Amino acid sequence: MLNTPTEEKLIAMRLGVMAESWLEQNKSNGMLEMPFDDRFGLIVDAEHLHRENRKLARLLRDAKLRIPNANIEDVRASAANGLPKETVAQLRGERWLVEHMNVLITGSTGVGKTHLACALGQFACRRGHRTIYKRLPRLLEELTLARADGSYARLLARLEKAQLLLIDDWGLTPLKDSHRRDILEILEDRYGKSSTIITSQLPISKWHGYIGEPTIADAILDRLVHSAYKCELTGDSKRKTRKQK
Repeated sequence: MLNTPTEEKLIAMRLGVMAESWLEQNKSNGMLEMPFDDRFGLIVDAEHLHRENRKLARLLRDAKLRIPNANIEDVRASAANGLPKETVAQLRGERWLVEHMNVLITGSTGVGKTHLACALGQFACRRGHRTIYKRLPRLLEELTLARADGSYARLLARLEKAQLLLIDDWGLTPLKDSHRRDILEILEDRYGKSSTIITSQLPISKWHGYIGEPTIADAILDRLVHSAYKCELTGDSKRKTRKQK
């Protein structure tokens, strides 16, 4: 129950956690003996932590990661999985996001491409970056529908605003001419302003042939490959290993 003007003002300013923290302090004799600056610092810290947690929950919800609990701290470098220690160390830092570098993850089915991509996506959310996960087949369907219902520009704008865009399963869907142009539009909007992660069973050397039209393929790969970390995962399928267990 509110019983002071200060509490009422804090609630009115949407500082409910500060109000709650202040009330808790007033119930503790030990807290009341602390210097005011220390007490006030704890109150501000409680409000700040609450807001950061709420922001992270929103970013993760909006990202819709395929594996939301994937964690970059659990990713290990080894010769067995094809991930060098230097690459893992660099991806655990924020520099690749700040400098708008891409990450291209290739390898056979089941080696952990999507897990690594989602771990990087979760890391980006924890650092406050707007993130979107899309499987390429579903993204192409959404773009086709958006063009038909008049929401195409709005969808492109949403993809452009994402500070990290994850495109999973690159190379599984045959590309039509409209698909090639859609992909180029997306990457052109994002080039030099944000990061993109691609996962694919196809090695990067085959991406040009997959895209098909040489001029558009050159333009797409120019925007993807040149400023990118390239992770070629190796090893046995983790799905097969889990099934055997």
